[in-house]
Amino acid sequence: MEINRSEAQNAGLNADAQTGGQPKRVMGAFSATMIVVASMVGTGVFTTTGILLETTPSASAVLWGWLIGGVVAFFGALSYAELVAMNPKNGGEYQILSKVFHPAVGFVAGWVSLIVGFSAPIASAAMAFGVYASVFCPGLSQFWAALAIIVALSAVHAVRVTLGTAVQNIFTVIKLLLVGGFILGGFALGDFSRLTSETPVETWTTMLSPGFAVGLIYVTYAYTGWNGSAYIAGEIKNPTKSLPVALALGTGLVTLIYLGLNAVFLMSAPVDRLTGSIEIGAVAATSLFGDHIGRIFAAVIALLLVSSLSAMIMAGPRIYQSIGDDYPMFRILVRRKGESGPFMAIALQAVISIAMLLTARFDQLITYMGFTLSVSAALTVCGVFVMRRKSPDAPRPYRCWGYPVTPILFIALSLWMIVFTFVQTPIVALAGSATIIAGLSLYFVARPKQKVPTKEEKT
Repeated sequence: MEINRSEAQNAGLNADAQTGGQPKRVMGAFSATMIVVASMVGTGVFTTTGILLETTPSASAVLWGWLIGGVVAFFGALSYAELVAMNPKNGGEYQILSKVFHPAVGFVAGWVSLIVGFSAPIASAAMAFGVYASVFCPGLSQFWAALAIIVALSAVHAVRVTLGTAVQNIFTVIKLLLVGGFILGGFALGDFSRLTSETPVETWTTMLSPGFAVGLIYVTYAYTGWNGSAYIAGEIKNPTKSLPVALALGTGLVTLIYLGLNAVFLMSAPVDRLTGSIEIGAVAATSLFGDHIGRIFAAVIALLLVSSLSAMIMAGPRIYQSIGDDYPMFRILVRRKGESGPFMAIALQAVISIAMLLTARFDQLITYMGFTLSVSAALTVCGVFVMRRKSPDAPRPYRCWGYPVTPILFIALSLWMIVFTFVQTPIVALAGSATIIAGLSLYFVARPKQKVPTKEEKT
């Protein structure tokens, strides 16, 4: 009997059902939106502007970069909303690209999500958590703080889905309140002239430089997570309506937050003091409010990073579980008990994140992630055009606003960043390409084997 992808998927679902782990739709539109917000507002915005200033030493150009990044993310969210609403299952790019192009493309996207989309960002967010926690508590080990937060949040999400969701929502609401307070205080005390000290010609000259294009990779990294609710689509109530709202509303809200935060950062101190600073949030808080408040704010940022880490630890394993549904080699990843999360998938992700924590530098992780995820996201948005042509009459609960302009702009800007990354940082770009090639090689090992039918079976 021939074993095909459909049969492998059915077998995976049966195995999942036997463990009592069939996903239930327990999350509403609010939780889906909070996952998008929590996935985005984290390490990137509180760490990357200092690194961005090294390639783009212009306050005005940096703000334009954050606005461009937000527009790109919003256009991407609109495109993803159409594709996910058509097939609201867990898995994100893995599910979409498998359906739109070929299972091999989807598998590579799932592999990229495991290594680049979640494990690497979890490691970088944990590193940032350790940095900020050590600013507040100078004797605290940055590594052990990072390790502890990965293990603790992985355990929370493995035990029970509703527990993880509750923790997620609480920390995200706290995050929004604290960030809002910081922005208001910063606008009241900051020096607005630092944003307007350059002429428009100087700003545009900076924005046309190769360094600005590479800098957008850092911004892209900070916006990572705008598609967060797509990964858990199979566990969201009324997904055809809730998912488009969550993706668009969450991304739009975060864009406004990012512009406000970065304006405050840049108003807080001269550019040369901020350049190269990973803990830019703490530097800005110290400049605005004094040393004592600056140390307290470092603890606040560490608290905010818990929400971002929690969102990634929740979303990523849903992709690996979907892969386990379809590929027998990874069947262990579907294991769930009762209302637990996919605990084996969560454990795998935690192990890889901890390995990256031990071996990688923060700035290298950011560029590597930004490049590789831009490739995956651009290919997924191409799927809107493919599906419109391949299945024009298929039910579409949501249609991408601004089609075809918005997805074209997303793809064009993504390609621009990809090309400049190859030119400016070829080693990192090659590392991202090698990750993709490794995923493709693994697909040919893992794909269900097709049995050659016997003469009797043919007849």
